[in-house]
Amino acid sequence: MKNNNLSNLQRSLIFLSGILLVVVLFVPLWQIELAAPQYPEGLVLKMYPHKIAGNVDIINGLNHYIGMKTLHTNDFIEFTVLPYIVGFFALLCFIVALQKKRKWLIVLFTLFVIFGIVAMIDFWRWEYAYGHDLNPEAPIQVPGMAYQPPLIGYKQLLNFGAYSIPDIGGWLFILVGLLLLTVLLIPVINKKRNNMLIRKTTVAAMFILIMGLSACNSGPQPIKLGTDACTFCKMTIADRNFGAEILTKKGKAFKFDDTHCMVAYRKKDLDTNNIKTVYFINFLDPHNFIEADKVYLLKSAELHSPMGGNTAAFENEEDLKMTRDKVAGDEITLEQLFKTGDE
Repeated sequence: MKNNNLSNLQRSLIFLSGILLVVVLFVPLWQIELAAPQYPEGLVLKMYPHKIAGNVDIINGLNHYIGMKTLHTNDFIEFTVLPYIVGFFALLCFIVALQKKRKWLIVLFTLFVIFGIVAMIDFWRWEYAYGHDLNPEAPIQVPGMAYQPPLIGYKQLLNFGAYSIPDIGGWLFILVGLLLLTVLLIPVINKKRNNMLIRKTTVAAMFILIMGLSACNSGPQPIKLGTDACTFCKMTIADRNFGAEILTKKGKAFKFDDTHCMVAYRKKDLDTNNIKTVYFINFLDPHNFIEADKVYLLKSAELHSPMGGNTAAFENEEDLKMTRDKVAGDEITLEQLFKTGDE
């Protein structure tokens, strides 16, 4: 007789899914980040299950000029019902774990997938209306222009770059879906391969979650030669050896092809109170970064950096001296480098 009861492992994973959904109620589900020259730090719109948060007032002020509707939590029925829907799925997870019946697991997974599809369609519908239903009397009008944000990924909207991606709650939703799928597939695989499938699928699910959460990663971002442009001079970065990067407290990275550009941008275009860390490319190992408080700097006219900063960064004094034996130059401090921006 076929056993339709859930194993202890399956029940544990379902119970874990319920706990994760409870967490979803208290963290943002999605975020849309806007970046433009006049807002180098960026603006962010965060969507929780029950509200809109982030730089809502500033975004609403900008929307007025191009005729887009202002955003208010009370205008969306979704923020009223969504907490109850998430709570329903969390409760259903706990019930299925206690019931131990596979048929209830199938019901849970089916409803969860249907909800995910409907939620994304509703989100796209909202974005479409938000970007296309414009006030014909707006101060700024561009014929044929629509401002629909991307469902996921990046899109240029006039001088703003819009980046849409799941936030912590969204990645938790994806993880729950993967966990429920894993639980559903366990009996399908023969007993010999069962444990291997569990391990691989669970590891894959955790990897996806970690990669998603890495969107909030506090470390520097790799500089892509021939693709990334210097934030200050707008030139495509072609020489990595003299590059630098500024990371803000919000996690936004500004990339530069030369220390000259980094210093100038830091001085003129960025509130230093918002800076978290400054990184320099290691001159002798350009695949690695050096934090500003650990860097050794050599300035030499013989280095010929892209924008004339002619300053190389090293992770220790021995490397600096080895390079100075080959080119005439002076060791400078970080404070001296930043003072060049005052000249």
